[in-house]
Amino acid sequence: MTKEAYYGASLARLDWAKRELLGLFQQYPAQEAVPGVQPILYCKARIKEPDSMIQKLKRYGLPTDSETALARMHDAVGVRVVCSFLSDVSAVADWTRRQPGLTVLEEKDYIQFPKPNGYRSLHLIVRLESEYAQNLLAEIQIRTIAIDFRAALEHQMKYKRVTNHESSWRMGIYLHSHRLPRKGQPMRAFV
Repeated sequence: MTKEAYYGASLARLDWAKRELLGLFQQYPAQEAVPGVQPILYCKARIKEPDSMIQKLKRYGLPTDSETALARMHDAVGVRVVCSFLSDVSAVADWTRRQPGLTVLEEKDYIQFPKPNGYRSLHLIVRLESEYAQNLLAEIQIRTIAIDFRAALEHQMKYKRVTNHESSWRMGIYLHSHRLPRKGQPMRAFV
């Protein structure tokens, strides 16, 4: 099913919200960063694919129509902000919280408290409060490039390939991620 068919007239609002959030992060003030360091390396945004949204609604036992999706799910629009260092993640999150027209409704700090599989990222669930967005919800994920690399690799292995050895490769990624230097060691600022 296409996004146009699933989201219907709401697709224009979703696309506007996606562009609005990307534009917001392009305005991040470089003067808040350490000289010579690019705090935001890149941003990506997407509107959730209908099949993925429908599967998520089914997991929650909800009707699978787009109205329910937009009313009950917070990630029809998703933005990923990839930073250089952990300190940049914190600075970008603090800056995001102060932006007019956005209200942070929920924070999930998987950097401080990783998921059991080792997944790490800072998620901000926000409400866009402009007249056009009409209180649309979006999910902003903020992470370092090292964390993004690990998440992308795991996503490729899990979702893009059929594997009978999921537990083996998950354990391998988990163990490898814990071999990275720890607090007080040079690489700690990256992961």
